[in-house]
Amino acid sequence: MRKLLTAVAAVALLAASATTIASSTELFIRHGEEKMKFDGAKLEKILVAQPDEVKARYEFRHPKETLEFLGIAPGMTVIDTLPGGYYSNILLPYLGDKGGLMGVHYSIKHRTIDFGDNAERMERTRMWPEGFVKNATMWRGEGKTEVGAFLFGELPEDLKGKADAFLLFRAMHHLTKHEETGGTRTDALKDIYAALKPGGIVGIVQHRAPADSDDDWARGFNGYIKEAPLVAAMKAAGFEFVASSEINANPKDKPVVGDFVWRLPPSLGGAANKDEAVKAKMAAIGESDRMTLKFRKPA
Repeated sequence: MRKLLTAVAAVALLAASATTIASSTELFIRHGEEKMKFDGAKLEKILVAQPDEVKARYEFRHPKETLEFLGIAPGMTVIDTLPGGYYSNILLPYLGDKGGLMGVHYSIKHRTIDFGDNAERMERTRMWPEGFVKNATMWRGEGKTEVGAFLFGELPEDLKGKADAFLLFRAMHHLTKHEETGGTRTDALKDIYAALKPGGIVGIVQHRAPADSDDDWARGFNGYIKEAPLVAAMKAAGFEFVASSEINANPKDKPVVGDFVWRLPPSLGGAANKDEAVKAKMAAIGESDRMTLKFRKPA
């Protein structure tokens, strides 16, 4: 009943839809109705096996504590927003043979705001789902975790109401920065709500702007957004607030107007890239202060 999404299948699907890669609904429905629970022992083994450069960031990313807080469990169907290899390489073996991991990328509308008529960059966006599936298939190795991908604005019909969790790890500022001009966050939240099954979880980890900071500076272009307006936006989109956690907080990070999150590790951009004293100062701060929020689609 379950069919792996092979490279051949991915190409065939692309012919039908250049920006959506997914299979039949049954691909992302877990087998049976057994209750899925967080498995700390399994996750710990996976985390220990990660490369040193990945483990070096546990101090700031806290993957075990974050996934436990959100209740992510083997066998779930999880959608990861703007995914790279970091969490994908943890989630794929953790979700296991009965689970599924889908990646979701910027909408065509969003990238049109970003890139205008840059045909090359727009084509990269259209082809992103194919690339993610190829990479995720490689990352999972001999595992059988199902993989797929789509763009916001093109949620596959057969995925609606099927996801157990939707993750936005350091992604919400990207969706927020064009909200005022293009409604990009509103559009994305509609897809998130539609994709989740009743009771499904939304997990957010996000660079946090100080509550009293300048609103324009905290729109997302600098990486930081405010917590209270984000919670309000999630509630307005129909989600129930479940809980917040300080597991990814960093009180040493106190950004002000003029700062951007990429001044900090691991990027160490801006002045830190040119001045060793600034670089040392930013390295001493560590990665950004982050809010960790859990929401639920009403059951």
